[in-house]
Amino acid sequence: MSDNPDDPVIVFSTASPENGQDIARAVISRHLAACVNCTPVRSLYRWKGEICEDDEVLLIIKTIRGRAEELIATITTLHTYEVPEIVMLPVTGGYDPYLAWIREETAS
Repeated sequence: MSDNPDDPVIVFSTASPENGQDIARAVISRHLAACVNCTPVRSLYRWKGEICEDDEVLLIIKTIRGRAEELIATITTLHTYEVPEIVMLPVTGGYDPYLAWIREETAS
């Protein structure tokens, strides 16, 4: 995986529907992300020994590697969960004009 700060990455996070919308608006307004898709999901997971089942939104956040640290800090500050899901994956290819748009929108 490249360490180029301009490389696009995708960050996934889940949140309650209300909290997810707040997080999405905040990261877009701060230019930490070019786009956030908020899609409803039903999550099943184990938490503190209990099996839990919740309606959540999956945030699919498009950003660049160089903004990822600040993005993650913002998510953790705004998130209502004790341990929020935050997973980052590299973008290994795609439509060049779209990837350029992500870079433009996340320029600090």
